[in-house]
Amino acid sequence: MILLTDDLRERLLANGRDPGADHVPVVKFFNPLGEGVWLATELDPGGDILYGLADLGFPEIGSFSLEELAAVRLPFNMGIERDSLFATDLPLSVWADAAHQAGSIRAAERIVASIARSRREGSAS
Repeated sequence: MILLTDDLRERLLANGRDPGADHVPVVKFFNPLGEGVWLATELDPGGDILYGLADLGFPEIGSFSLEELAAVRLPFNMGIERDSLFATDLPLSVWADAAHQAGSIRAAERIVASIARSRREGSAS
């Protein structure tokens, strides 16, 4: 699987030109066989260093390498995957708070979905 489409790469690069902003995660990568989830909001101009929320047993905000993610080889000839259905309109800070509260990004997805639902219902009234 291609980890970054051209569209995702352009969105990440655009966010990277505005460092320090609380960007919405653009892409989610995951280990299909175990621990490891990454939410990326920015990409450096060199095209390798991503910024976002990484969870390898404990969620933390920081930088990680696209090249290293792509190089991971798992059993059954598998590798790190991109969640092609991932979509969010909540900023990284909300994801980080939820992940720290829940203990992982995967567990935080329920919390974030609830927050998003509440925001949609609040704006509909």
